[in-house]
This record gives sequence, structure tokens and C-alpha cells, in this order.
Amino acid sequence: MYSITLWEFAALAAAAVLVGFSKTAVSGANTVSLAIFAAVLPARESTGILLPVLIAGDILAVLTYRRHAHWPTLWRLFPAVAAGVVLGTLFMVWADDAMVRTSIGAILLLMAAVTVWRRRREDAPEVEETASRAGRAKARSYGVLGGFTTMVANAGGPVMSMYLLSAGFRKLGFLGTSAWFFLIVNSAKVPFSVGLGLINGRSLLLDAALVLFVVPGAFIGKACVHRINQRLFERLVIAATVVGGVQLLLR
Repeated sequence: MYSITLWEFAALAAAAVLVGFSKTAVSGANTVSLAIFAAVLPARESTGILLPVLIAGDILAVLTYRRHAHWPTLWRLFPAVAAGVVLGTLFMVWADDAMVRTSIGAILLLMAAVTVWRRRREDAPEVEETASRAGRAKARSYGVLGGFTTMVANAGGPVMSMYLLSAGFRKLGFLGTSAWFFLIVNSAKVPFSVGLGLINGRSLLLDAALVLFVVPGAFIGKACVHRINQRLFERLVIAATVVGGVQLLLR
């Protein structure tokens, strides 16, 4: 399928396990998976191969947290995300790998810095109150960034994590809203990725082997999530975002 060694396949399998874990425990941690896929495979092709793996994780996350989604937040985000996906598709037509990595890494670090600054200023209130006060401008800006980054490098998770944390979501509401968001958005990205040649028969054969490793990761995440308190959960999400951004900038 691809010229990869046994050790490289083991790295991809570990990244698939991390995808499952991130979808059911620490959203944003799959930026590490993104970096592993881009290191083992050609950067552009890696985004198409990773997408079905992410969708498999999204399905497991929805099955686990489907009752905890906050749909008003989702409906507020979707129009802006659609615009971001279109912009990301146009960007992928002409941007080279170095430009993609630098742009996404800078955005991730900026989002992490903004979130840390906001949370130092005030404690997070309830979701409905914060979401109402945040207004449509904030949802649009995060939505466009999320759509752009998820189309360009499957890196929309940290951007959306920053938005949900800034909106005051508690752990289960965070995971439920994120699960539905990415199942819908990632599924909608498939035709664009096919059109760009990022998903094809050869990539799907590799995906068929890798999705098997998503399942144990999801079960590990489900077992761990209730043992992680809210403050630690938020710190892990922000730390995963920073790690992912730095990895993209240093490659």
C-alpha cells in the first residue's frame, strides 16, 4: 500500500489508539496523532488517510456521549465552519506543506494563549450564560478557524476545544458537543478530500487496518475520563494543543 516499515506502521497504530483516547477523554490530544501521521507519510496524503480514522473515533465518541451535546452551540457554529472548510479547500489547492504546517501551528498556539489569558481573568460561568454573552462574532471567528484548520490539517480539534473551554463547558458537555460536532464536520469533509485526491482506494486500505486500533483507545479514554477532574481536564486539553502547535512549527 505505502512504503512503510513495521515500526512506522506501529507508530501509525499508536497514533490511531491516541485518536480513540482523545475522542472519549482529552479532546485535542489527537494533534499528536496528526504529527505522527505527517512524519511517517507524505504530509498532504496523511490528512486524507487520517480522516477516516478520525471519523471512526467520532462515531465511538457519539455513541458514548450523545446525550450530553449542547445543540444551540452547534447550530451557532456550523455556518461559519462551512465557510472555513471552503477556505481551507482553496488553501490546499496551492499551499505547500511548509506553509500549511506553519499556519496551523501558529493558530494552535495563539488559541491556547488566548484561552489561558481569558481563564486567568475570570472563572468560567455556566454554558448558556457564557454562550449568550460571547455573541455571534466569537462563534463565527472560532467557527471559521475551526473549519479552516480541520480541512487543511485535521487540526480543528484544538480550535474547537479552545472555544468550548472559553464558553464554560463542563467535561461531559464538552465531550458530547465536540463528539457530534466532529462527526458531522469530518463526514462533510469527505467529498472535499476525495476531490483533492487525498482519499482514494489505496488510502482506504491502510485505513481499514488502522481503524481497528481506534476502538481500544476509545475504551481506555472512557475508563479514564471520570477519573480526571475538571481543572486537570482543561490543563490537559491546553497542553495537548500547545504540544501539537509546537510540533507543527518545528517540523
